Amino acid sequence: MSRLSKGYAIAIVGICIWSLTGVLISSLITTYHLPALTLAFWRNLLVCVALVPVLLVFRPALLRLNGAHVGFYLVYGCLLAVFNAVWTLSVQANGAAVATVLAYSSAGFTAILAWWLFREPLGLAKILAIALSLSGCVLVSGAYRAELWALNFLGVSTGLWSGLLFAIYTLLSKEAARRDLNVWTSLLYSFAFGSLVLLLFNLIPGLPGAAGSLVALQPDLPLDGWLLLIMLSVGPTLLGFGLYTLALRYLPASIANLLATMEPALTAVEAYVLLHESMSGVQIIGGLIIVSAVLIVQMERAPPEALHQPPRKLREPA
Repeated sequence: MSRLSKGYAIAIVGICIWSLTGVLISSLITTYHLPALTLAFWRNLLVCVALVPVLLVFRPALLRLNGAHVGFYLVYGCLLAVFNAVWTLSVQANGAAVATVLAYSSAGFTAILAWWLFREPLGLAKILAIALSLSGCVLVSGAYRAELWALNFLGVSTGLWSGLLFAIYTLLSKEAARRDLNVWTSLLYSFAFGSLVLLLFNLIPGLPGAAGSLVALQPDLPLDGWLLLIMLSVGPTLLGFGLYTLALRYLPASIANLLATMEPALTAVEAYVLLHESMSGVQIIGGLIIVSAVLIVQMERAPPEALHQPPRKLREPA
């Protein structure tokens, strides 16, 4: 397989797994009433708990932390934690449907930033694909209904910030690939630092979705609730993020982020199959539009040298 074809395959498999996130989080919040930031903390922590013994047995060398990379992993993890927090605030302010559409403004942000930093091409096919993917997200999420857009400035701004932060997260993942950092080492330490930041968020009194204390941070879940939380951490989070990050070794960041806009359509299908939620004709049309955007973007093939050009602003660690 060519590098691009391999990247497409890895990214699509990762996003299919990743798209289960919404279904599992919805179950944990609605059935077990787990606060959003508490859930985010345990989700990050359990990724580390699952990954450490696997690496210890099969690739112990990947557990070694190079001091030169500590600063990068710290920024990586902090951004991951802040993105999760802002995304939660966006859902609370806007509702899940509008928050999803605003988050996937990241496709446009990523294309512009990747063009500026990584010299990735920004042609007509990619611009058209971004426009189609956002339109499809609007239809799948139901954000075309006027009542969902009764937003205040805080709601719109948090939603757009979530899109920008996801774009920056994608670019940092691309930078990790350029520095030839192992995918699983990067995930381990970014999620570890992210867990520390989310722990601090959860200790802030009055913060929406936060536990408020160390005692409240320990969820009172039955066995099936813990199994669901572990499934969320190991499946969509560890494997989903891992494969998405791995795909960035082969794909331009803008294309990988554009492929991620398939998530709402995939989540709608999974919710239909697993939770018996109905899919309207508009949602089906929206899903087909997103798929067409993914097909269109393949018309714009990045020249091989564009995948290996050094970024304009980012530097290798000293």
